[in-house]
Amino acid sequence: MKGPLDGLVVFDLTRILAGPHCTQILGDLGAEIVKVERPEVGDDTRNFAPPYLPDRDGKDTAESAYFAGTNRNKRSITLNLGDREGQAIARRMIAKSDILAENFKTGTLAKYGLGYEHLREEFPRLIYCSVTGFGHTGPYSDRPAYDALIQAMGGVMSLTGEPDGEPMKVGVSIADLMSGMYAAVGILAAVRHQEKTGQGQHIDISMLDAHVAWLANQGMNYLATGKNPDRLGNQHPNIVPYQVMPAADGYFVLSVANDPTFQRFCKVAGCEHLLQDGRFNTAVERVRNRDFVTETLNGITRARPSAWWIENLEKNKIGCGPINKLGEVFSDPQVKARGMVIEMDHPATGGRKAKLIASPVKMSATPVSYRKSPPTLGQHTEEVLGEYLGMSAAEVGDLRSRGVV
Repeated sequence: MKGPLDGLVVFDLTRILAGPHCTQILGDLGAEIVKVERPEVGDDTRNFAPPYLPDRDGKDTAESAYFAGTNRNKRSITLNLGDREGQAIARRMIAKSDILAENFKTGTLAKYGLGYEHLREEFPRLIYCSVTGFGHTGPYSDRPAYDALIQAMGGVMSLTGEPDGEPMKVGVSIADLMSGMYAAVGILAAVRHQEKTGQGQHIDISMLDAHVAWLANQGMNYLATGKNPDRLGNQHPNIVPYQVMPAADGYFVLSVANDPTFQRFCKVAGCEHLLQDGRFNTAVERVRNRDFVTETLNGITRARPSAWWIENLEKNKIGCGPINKLGEVFSDPQVKARGMVIEMDHPATGGRKAKLIASPVKMSATPVSYRKSPPTLGQHTEEVLGEYLGMSAAEVGDLRSRGVV
């Protein structure tokens, strides 16, 4: 068994990041993913480079690291959706599929006769998942969107950065990634419904919706008070101290979530006298007196190196940790023990294994599987069209000569 989704076929019309992140999750769980790309051009992220995957001599291949990060466990075919014959091939492939995933701008696929309303009656079992910037309804539905734009409009940039600095985006494309994850969750729920009723449905994922949803406690802080939370840099809006702390030789992170933990911290730090001060001895008062508490504790932690703090705080079950660069992340013994880096053969690397970030999903009975490396452009066109539609190599060659595939 390839995984819990073994046997499900996904016709994957996604590109860039949000959609491909969703379908890679499904592929890791065993689904068969047929990725559709534009002839000669492919997914935009094939050109989001450098860096590229290195070959066995350490030289750049033509395969971008960005693309490789979200496109394993997929077979790539090229198909011109702007061509009537290409649209007909797409419909034949959809007839063989359980799920269609797409993240085109709202209305784009409808122009090709491939919108949900065009397909729902002919393919009543089809799960059709759309990931767009703003969803298929509302006054912004026809706008294009990008991760940084959604981070700005969704409020997280107003919460991120130093108090007196400019608003900051998160250092990874979190709006894309979270909308892709919500899309995968929605698809899994729709698969359950499909199994029980034989019916498909349309899943309408908006990046802005997803971004608003994961504002979480900060969103609730606003709804409770009507006041936009201040940017706090590396501090927590509801807990103190829960932040970056200075040490004699750098910085570390301290996470004190309750009063008993703060009491243990004070014992380790040799500042138990602070527990007699009403500004320190309860979690609520530490938040109310954030600036004074932070300044006082910073003076204490600066006295010793970060390694001393981490060693002694960990011994007393106080949340803390180093601030790692990526080299330290991927060499961390815990990350290595959890198998968070995998190596796969790749057709473009000349025998050198391609290093990829693994799935975080650990399942005891139906573990994820890594069956296919990120494909080269159109690598499987002949294979897939032959397998699903019975086309010969000559027929595929004719389509390719006419720009259909």
